[in-house]
Amino acid sequence: MHTHSIASTHAYATITEMAQEAHNLGLFAIAITDHARTMPGAPGPFYFESLAILPAYIKGVRVLHGIEANICDYNGNLDVEPQLQDNLEWVVASLHTLTIEGEATVEKCTQAYLGLAKNPNVNVIGHSGSEYFKYDYERVIPQLAKEGKLIEINDSAFRYKKSCASNCTQIAKLCKKYKARICVNTDSHYTHTLGRGTETLKMLEDIDFPQELIVNANEETLKAYFKEKNIYY
Repeated sequence: MHTHSIASTHAYATITEMAQEAHNLGLFAIAITDHARTMPGAPGPFYFESLAILPAYIKGVRVLHGIEANICDYNGNLDVEPQLQDNLEWVVASLHTLTIEGEATVEKCTQAYLGLAKNPNVNVIGHSGSEYFKYDYERVIPQLAKEGKLIEINDSAFRYKKSCASNCTQIAKLCKKYKARICVNTDSHYTHTLGRGTETLKMLEDIDFPQELIVNANEETLKAYFKEKNIYY
């Protein structure tokens, strides 16, 4: 539920190619979440406004029209206009070093996530296990759970960003403690990683994480979330 197409110019597959790979893997749905405007090489707002021309199902896979919005200040504001947020089906919100100014402290990052929690359009808190953007997990995770946000466990932390892996494990343990729902995502920028959250799933098994808290564990749990959020399927 967090993927990129060639519209994010550091990703390398088309939407159709991503949907075809999802079909090959037997996945029910994917979300195309290309980067919002302040990320270098990102498409402009008109790209996201025009996603409505795509069919809901491509290659038999439900393809959600989404975005990876950038948290652009330490109040938790996003670089996406509220009206555009309203019109998209899936919003992942993330902190990136290229899209926010000022030194990242634990307190400032904590305030950013607490502010973001109040945004009703955000579905997923993206890759918050970042070592650079550490926050007060004990303080933030219960609030995200209260506001119904999905906390992403991003498999790329285990594949490419090993320094973030222990943070992701700590976050997952607190999600279990506070019954915060999570989303296991790959953040795929090409088809070869799509749907392959192997390392994350192993970690979740090791900590005996409850499957009912994993929103995209299977088609049934994801459909239940879609129904809750009035997302067509």
